[in-house]
Amino acid sequence: MDLHLRGKRVLITGASKGIGAAAAEAFAEEGANLLLAARSGDQLKALADRLRAANQIDATTSVVDLRKADDIARLADEAADIDVLVNNAGDIPGGSIDKIDEATWRHAWELKVFGYINLTRQIYAQMKAKGGGVIVNDIGAAGEKFDANYICGSAGNAALMAFTRALGGKSLADNIRVVGINPGPVGTDRHVTLLKTRAKHQFGDESRYKEFQKGLPLGRPAHAREIGDLMAFLASDRAGYTSGVIYTVDGGISAGWS
Repeated sequence: MDLHLRGKRVLITGASKGIGAAAAEAFAEEGANLLLAARSGDQLKALADRLRAANQIDATTSVVDLRKADDIARLADEAADIDVLVNNAGDIPGGSIDKIDEATWRHAWELKVFGYINLTRQIYAQMKAKGGGVIVNDIGAAGEKFDANYICGSAGNAALMAFTRALGGKSLADNIRVVGINPGPVGTDRHVTLLKTRAKHQFGDESRYKEFQKGLPLGRPAHAREIGDLMAFLASDRAGYTSGVIYTVDGGISAGWS
């Protein structure tokens, strides 16, 4: 299926690894030109070089910290002509309310919650001025299946779900679509870190984290590319009447898997 993304310009945040890098691969294979943003310059450059060579596309990078207002403003300037924004940067830690103090909570939300909101505010205005665009928010299934041992993430994701639905419910008036994806467990480095935190809390031994994967649908977490492919589809005109909704990709966990 041709997603008609060839020549489109796509900004992906948190693009250096995990879901962000998988999304970059999916868009590049469709012929989109990329602006890849993250804090890790070396990883970004290596990814951009690889995708540029493999797909004959343009891929540029921007080293930014989306907790910083100046960095958000600079990235928005660099992305003045983009067609698609993929909000993906985030590193909310696991832990119960007694383990996540205020400073840790605020630090996490500055990137995953306010980083999404503040970048979207600027990019949305630019898209509106140029006639349209698509914003895809990578959120997380903990926003709908709440987890007391990931309370900071559950609360933040729920906020971003509301943000996506509220903005996307009216955005087609500006020819802009806003959609969200709630991945469940995805086999990334961050997924392993969260499971190790959980294993340490529950068993006192982080090396037992793989025990939590045995009961997953198909006996595995999702592949990052399964999320990246959905991002590309939702950003394409094949999904042109889709806005203000959240797609859950968790193998049925939030629907009752046990």
